[in-house]
Amino acid sequence: MTNELEDRAVDAVLGANPFVRVDPTETLAATGKVALRALARPRYVLRKARAVLDSDGAAPADRRFADPSWQTNVVFRRWLQSYRALERELKSVADEVAVDEHAADKARFVFSMLADALAPTNLLLGNPAALRRARETRGRSLVAGARNFVGDLRHNGGMPSMVDTAPFTLGEQIACTPGAVVHRTDVLELIQYNPTTSRVLRCPLVIVPPQINKYYILDLAPGRSLIEHAVARGQQVFTISWRNPGVEHCDWDLARYVDETERALAVARRIARAPSVGVLGACAGGITTAAALARGRARVSSATFLVTALDARYPSALTRFGTDAAVARAIRRSRKRGVLPGNELARAFAWLRPNDLVWSYWVNNYLLGKEPPAFDVLAWNADVTNLPAGLHVDFLRVFAANALAHPGALELGGIPIDLRNVTTDAYVLGASSDHITPWKGCYSSSLLLGGRTQFVLSSCGHIQALVNPPGNGNARFLVNESLPGNADEWLASAEERSGTWWDHWFDWLAERSGDERRAPRTLGSAAHPPLDPAPGLYVRT
Repeated sequence: MTNELEDRAVDAVLGANPFVRVDPTETLAATGKVALRALARPRYVLRKARAVLDSDGAAPADRRFADPSWQTNVVFRRWLQSYRALERELKSVADEVAVDEHAADKARFVFSMLADALAPTNLLLGNPAALRRARETRGRSLVAGARNFVGDLRHNGGMPSMVDTAPFTLGEQIACTPGAVVHRTDVLELIQYNPTTSRVLRCPLVIVPPQINKYYILDLAPGRSLIEHAVARGQQVFTISWRNPGVEHCDWDLARYVDETERALAVARRIARAPSVGVLGACAGGITTAAALARGRARVSSATFLVTALDARYPSALTRFGTDAAVARAIRRSRKRGVLPGNELARAFAWLRPNDLVWSYWVNNYLLGKEPPAFDVLAWNADVTNLPAGLHVDFLRVFAANALAHPGALELGGIPIDLRNVTTDAYVLGASSDHITPWKGCYSSSLLLGGRTQFVLSSCGHIQALVNPPGNGNARFLVNESLPGNADEWLASAEERSGTWWDHWFDWLAERSGDERRAPRTLGSAAHPPLDPAPGLYVRT
């Protein structure tokens, strides 16, 4: 059960998603209109009811109903058939009754949530595995489940806990690649990592992580750390670690983050005594990176964009509820509060994938009486950060207007942003099952850049694409040396390769990182001495 929970959660985890939350007023209003239209058609309602009552077909595969009792026990089998019919009929109402696509999308979401909540596996009497465990433990599992339930009510906002974070300590089990903070401002720390090879490539790599999550998804754990592997390949690696902002930092906007990023790139270049730096932006950090490079102030040798949506035309979890009215309300709410709380956002977005991020843990923690798994990715995901109102508002506006796709639509510090000015070689990664930044949107984003671009498609989800170390026999990725005008053309002629894209990217990056030089014996420089050991201070807040 634990491995299954981990697999489902890693695929569904929303990670860096700081934009439009689900607006309950707008969503419920749209759903109510759809429901009233359905109820006004008695024959339609009767036909739906008969479809549920008369259902006797085989149920499709579903991990929730993997227990053999769902097939061998006549009561459970009939319950499952009726539920699957109810689920099917509920989820089809929006498409059959709604008058427009916006209303249909919101009603589809609510009816889907309702269908998921009504699953018999969410009830003790409807969960054969939980009943069997209760008998085997003589009721102790039910006592443990009740204890877990009370604990989550008191300490987790009433949501079932997804992870046991106790085994993970920053700097020991996670975020533990050796290094030091060599530059600190109010907004960020810049961490430099110890070289592990006798010779290093001249141009350092600077990582720009998303502002809504801690940076160490790219330094997760030994053997699963992109930073660790990059250092082992002779790269001089720096990463930004953003400060977790409070209400007093409400004015920090995209321009402020871009300014700080440009300064961090310059510091890394001076410490490495290099003519330029390679820069890697991940998800929302990629938006910051693209804006910084488009301003033309940074000296860069290469640009890498990981699961980054610069072109917002493609529907995703980022834009699903992004109507003009919802964006306007989100802007007002963010300005009033001064900060977008990370824990509130995490709870809200868990309901976008309730089977994987809510109900599976409801069953595990409460019905089965088990502890949530201790898993590094989930521990990172639970380590949430806030987003200052200024940056949140700018992100909302950028996505609402698709400003990065339109040269000059966004200005930062009086400079119009035109991604065609990003003429350095670029490596753009998409993920085939990414529900946050759909891969076709990442591909379309690569066409906005003005230099030579290599697009690569990883065969996994948003977070799994980032944590993709060598040694996974199931890992695959697609490459194509050409960059045609649309994603389908690219896919049609792409070549599948086994293994991780990490190795492919390391080779690409090395070609753009200059010649080799002797590895530095110490970190920092006279102007930028080491301040604190990695992972620094800001990651702990």
